[in-house]
Amino acid sequence: MNDQIIGTQNWWQTPLGSYMLSWEQTCYDDAVADIFGFHSLQIGLFPLQGLRNNRTPHRWLALDSTEQAAQWQQSRLADVQSFALPLQSEPGLPATRTEPVTASLLCDAHALPFGPDTLDLVLLPHTLELSADPHAVLREVARVLVPEGRVLISGINPASLWGMHTWSRRIPGLQKLPPMPDDHNLIGYGRLRDWLKLLGLELQSASFGCFRPAMRSDAWLRRWEWMDRVGPTAWPVLGGVYFAEAVKKVPSVHKLAAPWKAAAPSGVARPAVAARERLSETQRRVE
Repeated sequence: MNDQIIGTQNWWQTPLGSYMLSWEQTCYDDAVADIFGFHSLQIGLFPLQGLRNNRTPHRWLALDSTEQAAQWQQSRLADVQSFALPLQSEPGLPATRTEPVTASLLCDAHALPFGPDTLDLVLLPHTLELSADPHAVLREVARVLVPEGRVLISGINPASLWGMHTWSRRIPGLQKLPPMPDDHNLIGYGRLRDWLKLLGLELQSASFGCFRPAMRSDAWLRRWEWMDRVGPTAWPVLGGVYFAEAVKKVPSVHKLAAPWKAAAPSGVARPAVAARERLSETQRRVE
């Protein structure tokens, strides 16, 4: 994983960075609330607290370099409350307590320190598009997930107005946003769907957000606010960011009969016609 998107620490506190993280934080909060289990993992140094609304007793945040760990310890990145509203509870219930997850693992996303079928939930916020081998990362996630375990993935949609900023090297006059990776690193929704199917991860749901153009100023972002209301209906798959949820499916096992055991004979009822014929012969003998 490189530092193209997470190395620019101050970018997350800009209007555009807060706008994107606010939408993603809402998606993760809603998705993990009803996912139960014992072990969950978020991969990647990210100000997003994807597991704060999850109830699993063991939750980890994995980093992939000592430099990222030092940055996390020094700056703690951006406070989640600065870009995402506090969790809201049902009327009449006490406010939901948020439990941020601190960095606790230092590992490579291509080789997770977990055995097969051990994790119930894995979060990949922009992890695939920042990896040198995203397919290997997804294959490793499929290995460590338990059957019916879930993986949540978010990333920048290359087929969007946000994706246009990754083409800046080929389009004169188009300014590239610092945190966005190059266009060849982005994982399109169609390709992600094919990878999930290939690895036995069944796609459950997908949503798109951040339909406004990637403007740097808060004033211009507010001017394009109407696109977030019209976008989900008018151009639903052209949002700047996508969020997908998939489940690990394992083929069911059927118990087969032992080949050396003969099949038990089944009782066959005597035909009624034969019974009547024998009865008629008995009657003739009596006569």
